[in-house]
Amino acid sequence: MVLRTQQWVNSVYEKVTGYQPVPEDGRTGWATVRALVRALQHELAVTPLSDTFGSATLDALTARSPVIGAGTANENLIKIVQGALYCKGYDGSGISGTYDLATGTAVAAVKTDMGVDGAFPAPGVVPKVLRALLTMDAYRQVKGGSARIREVQRWLNSAYAGRRDQPIVACDGRFSRDAQRALLLAIQYELGMDDDTATGRFGERTQAGIREQAVLGPGATDGEKRFVRLFQSAMIVNGWDLPLDGSCSPVVADTVLLFQQFARLLPANGIAGYQTWASLLVSHGDATRRGTACDCVTAITPERAGTLRAEGYTTVGRYLTNTPGTTFNKKIQPGELDAIAAAGLTAFPIFETGGRTSGYFSPEQGAEDALTALEAARGHGFARGTTIYFAVDFDAQVGDVTQRIIPYFRSLATRMKHYCDEYRPGVYGSRDVCGRLARDGLTVSSFVADLSSGFGGNLGFPLPDDWAFDQISTITVGSGSGGIEIDNDIASGRDAGQAAFAVPPRASAPLDTGFDMSRREALLEDLAAYLASIGMADKPLVWPNSTEASLDTVLRQDSLITGLSRVYRMRKALIQSPMFWETRRLTAEDALADLAVTAYYGYRAELEAWHELPPGERTTTPVPVPPFLQKDDASAGSGRIFARTAIAAHNHAVGAGLIEGEPLDPDDWHVMRDIRRRLRDDPEYTAGTMPQVIAMAASEAGVDADPLSYDTDGLSAVLARYHGTGEQAEQYGRELSGVYAVFEKYNATLR
Repeated sequence: MVLRTQQWVNSVYEKVTGYQPVPEDGRTGWATVRALVRALQHELAVTPLSDTFGSATLDALTARSPVIGAGTANENLIKIVQGALYCKGYDGSGISGTYDLATGTAVAAVKTDMGVDGAFPAPGVVPKVLRALLTMDAYRQVKGGSARIREVQRWLNSAYAGRRDQPIVACDGRFSRDAQRALLLAIQYELGMDDDTATGRFGERTQAGIREQAVLGPGATDGEKRFVRLFQSAMIVNGWDLPLDGSCSPVVADTVLLFQQFARLLPANGIAGYQTWASLLVSHGDATRRGTACDCVTAITPERAGTLRAEGYTTVGRYLTNTPGTTFNKKIQPGELDAIAAAGLTAFPIFETGGRTSGYFSPEQGAEDALTALEAARGHGFARGTTIYFAVDFDAQVGDVTQRIIPYFRSLATRMKHYCDEYRPGVYGSRDVCGRLARDGLTVSSFVADLSSGFGGNLGFPLPDDWAFDQISTITVGSGSGGIEIDNDIASGRDAGQAAFAVPPRASAPLDTGFDMSRREALLEDLAAYLASIGMADKPLVWPNSTEASLDTVLRQDSLITGLSRVYRMRKALIQSPMFWETRRLTAEDALADLAVTAYYGYRAELEAWHELPPGERTTTPVPVPPFLQKDDASAGSGRIFARTAIAAHNHAVGAGLIEGEPLDPDDWHVMRDIRRRLRDDPEYTAGTMPQVIAMAASEAGVDADPLSYDTDGLSAVLARYHGTGEQAEQYGRELSGVYAVFEKYNATLR
């Protein structure tokens, strides 16, 4: 029926000046809706035609056909209504041009779903209802929508749709910018503003009116004014579960108190005063509030630190780096953190080298930023476990978050995990950005950009549960050498900042950098020559992976390997050489062993499931049969690491303080299975495990020298222990040392 709508509107209006034909694909969308809007404008003689159902169209419709119904003579107006109904999922009774009983039933159903059947009880379609139909708004709850928010949306429509400028808002259970404006308009109507003075903006008159008329204490109820229901609506759309009944019951007062405590509002007393209203209606809330945290792009001198302390601030956010390609110097300056600490302040780190447009965000950029931020935080002396707030400093739309920002943070979080969990990923951004990243488990804490109240990602979104800092205003404090402009932030207490800074000693030797891919062919030739010299030239029937394919396995992960070498302070070739060597030495026996391990854990899972069956069902279900070929462990992944080795290396790294985490139990077959799956299926996990295996090998081999400067014997001993013990391992170490030397030749020239 949507297709028939498209065919009809194209056939009738295709030659009309200003009409834009719609693709005839049977899919509801803006193209179809806008085609119907232009058709309506033509019928009303509104020119020029446009995509917008604005005031001129509404006025013309009101004048010519205030109700489209059974008595409407213009069949095309009825067909436009019927097409709009189909686009909304209602049965319009064909594109017939006859407003029959079925059409009237569909109109009644959509008005009920909108909540306006009381506001517009007469049969037929009034102009405001048709304008609502000619949008992409939904009037039934959609996936991900909230029944409680839909209740608020329908109530707003029912109570205020009769006002001239009050829109009929979507009733889909998702709060929107339009619904936020409708809520503010409703408050302004109750404050006594007329249609010409109500703006839907949280301006001075609205703020003053709330202070004078809408302070709601326990026992308050709706009478002539509906402030209680409006306040309850504001609480509900901000994620707080209250009845929408117009009564400030003890349950409501208790919930208001919880909200005030959550948002750090004062006083927290369960009374809906101005500050509470403001925090519900606009992202920055009462912008005159003074927080105890701040952030700034200006260096904190001892004089400025003294000003901040005197003004009641305890925590300062500062930038780890500057933005490449710019001359603006916003990063932490030498001695600055000492000045902050000396004044009794704490600091938290912000990372922003771009982040002002959607195009900045990609998985590759996230991987790069993880290492850049880590090394900058280390260099400034921020302690392990500190949260770094990565900036999303623009009005990110839903598509930006889904397609760009989430993939960026997924890559960022994964890399930070591989980099020893030394620092934790946080985010600076709109409420929507912060909330979605938190729900996906990609960040641990949010620094909310509520100062930007016009951001689409702030309007209609609640303060995220994990908020640490809430940026609400820009102010200047102090004067003279102590004067400084800051962003004033409310602190939740979730992140207290850091009070002391210990810059780690410099590495004993230059660290490795990314590989120069223009030298790939030369590196490949040297590796091939070395392998030929020890009798390991390419033999496909013996070693399925060629020298070139094995090298490319290493080079594909060059960014991660480089980062791992810098984080663990070891030579990059210590990771490259065993990864190349083990990939190159893969044989058919390894594939057979993998099948045996897969079969073993499949059997263990089936047996466990059988044991969990109810006794009666277990007696009638055959016991799983062990596979003929089975093993509980075998080497896997590009590093050919056994699961038990990976678990032991993890536990060693935890014990040595190299990484955060809890020890793993090698006697738990579930742990063994899961670790082996990750080694087999996740190349990044394998690469991230290899430095831990190397560190354990060095410890077991008794090599305590700096991994940046092993001598020949130390290197051979560590590489041998990567394989095991005994004469075969020693031979392995000697041969692998030659591979190490080839990689090191190319790495050394780039340091």
